[in-house]
Amino acid sequence: MAEAKWYVVHTYSGYENKVKANIEKTIENNPHLAEQILEVRVPLQDVVEIKNGAKKTVQKKMFPGYVLLNMEMNDDTWYVVRNTRGVTGFVGPGSKPVPLTEAEMKPLGIKSDNVSIDFAEGDSIAVVAGVWKDTVGIVQKLDYSKQTATINVELFGRETPVEISFAEVRKLS
Repeated sequence: MAEAKWYVVHTYSGYENKVKANIEKTIENNPHLAEQILEVRVPLQDVVEIKNGAKKTVQKKMFPGYVLLNMEMNDDTWYVVRNTRGVTGFVGPGSKPVPLTEAEMKPLGIKSDNVSIDFAEGDSIAVVAGVWKDTVGIVQKLDYSKQTATINVELFGRETPVEISFAEVRKLS
């Protein structure tokens, strides 16, 4: 298995969120891709706009026309992303995508350091902090990029998935 790196994809202007949704839908429909395409991101920044004398903070795209992907580069992932509707190509010379360097990722707020945790999907964990403190659940999904675990908790008599930070949980022995 190759190492996942961040790549930049060029899209039609205004299609960034649609491309993100299309790639995520493809991943959802092809489970083997979920292990290879880890995250799709449209970087946003908060911008203060003044209209009619009123200040308003809005989120704007940092790079209109571009989408960031954390993925393992291979023929399958390249083909899936390249043939996603709205994608014009990867950023890089010719047809060879070039991953972002650590220095290029830093201003985007993307951390590449992986957190080591002592639990996995299917393990029972206890929430030790936050809103769901003292809740016990079974890990359904792990998201290393967001550093969260998804567990099912009973809410109003129904099983409800809840995302909890790695820092707020511990494994039950």
